[in-house]
Amino acid sequence: MRLDQRLIADMIRPGSRVLDVGSGDGTLIDHLYRTRNCDARGIEIDMRAVTQSVAHGLPVMHGDADHDLSDYPDAAFDYVVLQRTLQAVERPREVLAQMLRIGRYAIVSFPNFGHWRLRLQLLTSGRMPMTAVWHTPWYETPNIHPCTIRDFLALCEDEDYVVERWLAIDEEGDRSPWRRSIRLANLFGEQALFLLRRRRER
Repeated sequence: MRLDQRLIADMIRPGSRVLDVGSGDGTLIDHLYRTRNCDARGIEIDMRAVTQSVAHGLPVMHGDADHDLSDYPDAAFDYVVLQRTLQAVERPREVLAQMLRIGRYAIVSFPNFGHWRLRLQLLTSGRMPMTAVWHTPWYETPNIHPCTIRDFLALCEDEDYVVERWLAIDEEGDRSPWRRSIRLANLFGEQALFLLRRRRER
C-alpha cells in the first residue's frame, strides 16, 4: 500500500461502511475489508482497474465522481474516500458536497501544488512544473484543478465544512517539523489528507 492509503485506513473506524471513489486497483478496499472488517466498495473510471478489482473479488463499479455520486442515497456510508483524485475531477466543489451528502465523513487526499519544488520550478523556468506526482506535461495532464493545502482549507471554510483532522506528508512520509503549521505544511508537504464532516454532525 502507498503511505497515503495506510494513513487513510488509520482514519477509518473498524466495521464502517466505506465508499472509495477513484478506487484504482482496489488496494485500499481490500485492506479495509481484511484488517478493519469494513463493508468497503469502490467506484472507478478506468475500466481496466475495475476489471482487475472484480477479478480479485472486490466490489468495484465503473463510474466517475462527477456524474455518478448523485445516484447514491443520503447517508449511505460512514466514510466516502477520494484518494488522489480531487485535482482530476471536473467539479471539485460539487463532488465534495456529494461525498458529504452520502457519507457522514469525507476523506480527501491530493498532491499539494504549493510545495516548494513546484514553486521554484515555476519561478525559475516560467513553465508548468513536473515532478514524480505531476509527471505529465500540461497539455496531457488529467490534473485539471491543481490546488494547494491553503486553497483546500479556504474551500472548506467557504462551504462550512469541519476539518476533523489533517495531515501533510513528504515523499518519505516525514511529517515533522512542520506538521502542525498550515503555512509550513503548504510549503513542504507533497501530499495532503483531510478528514471532513458537515457542521451539523456531532
